[in-house]
Amino acid sequence: MRRTWAIGALALGLLLAGCSSPATTGSSAPPASSDGYGAGGGYGAGTSSTTASTGLKVAKTSLGEVVVTSTGMTAYVFDKDTKGTQKSACTGACAGLWPAILATGDTPRGEGISGTLGTIPTPDGKKQITLDGWPLYTYSGDTAAGDVHGQGLQGIWWVVNASGAKVGG
Repeated sequence: MRRTWAIGALALGLLLAGCSSPATTGSSAPPASSDGYGAGGGYGAGTSSTTASTGLKVAKTSLGEVVVTSTGMTAYVFDKDTKGTQKSACTGACAGLWPAILATGDTPRGEGISGTLGTIPTPDGKKQITLDGWPLYTYSGDTAAGDVHGQGLQGIWWVVNASGAKVGG
């Protein structure tokens, strides 16, 4: 009788465990796709280009001190870009998931940034901010200031520090 009760209790426990919510992994970042765009294989809603209206700054994140926009959104560089060229390699669906950081004036400003800031033209005639010749982007998977969910996606997206060097790349 005791054995039947123990087996019944075990079966009930397994049934209840199977009905519970799955455990979270600790990251709210969307999974990466094989094309390097991030979640959705480079397709999906995305967002429009962000604007660094008051420039860039340095802020502390889980990866240390990194470059962020005036609203605290983390800046990234893309390995498929070519340093020093006047063109971004992130276009179309990529630009929807990785919006360019845009300058509002002729010369972008950067508080605490030691690398050289510049701009390149975007296809729609705006100015994308560069740091040491690398175009800068935000990631649509980052939803709060200081998020770094795009770090290392597909081994081609990297957070940058104040000098313009890739963090962990």
